[in-house]
Amino acid sequence: QVQLVESGGGLVQAGGSLRLSCAASTNIFRFNTMGWYRQTPGKERELVAGITSGGRINYGDSVKGRFTISRDSAKNTVNLQMNSLKPEDTAVYYCNSQDLLRAYWGQGTQVTVSS
Repeated sequence: QVQLVESGGGLVQAGGSLRLSCAASTNIFRFNTMGWYRQTPGKERELVAGITSGGRINYGDSVKGRFTISRDSAKNTVNLQMNSLKPEDTAVYYCNSQDLLRAYWGQGTQVTVSS
């Protein structure tokens, strides 16, 4: 049973930074991709950033230049450094991983950016 556990969410003022971490219960290289999504009430979950097992990275248009995804294979974690945060970044952030069979999701962590 794969488990993804997020940490690092919280309340921050606009312009500030937060770092999210996702700890996987297994070797992260078993997944084709890992990444972060976010969701606000009434909206669909959207991709924030993703990284493939080969190291290819992509970002959602709204976070390019502000957010950075990285991974630590020794700790089996995928991290999201969020800088220059804006009120519109407020959302529940979910860790995601996908292998050949299915997608896995963490429980989500709230990020709130005050203006």
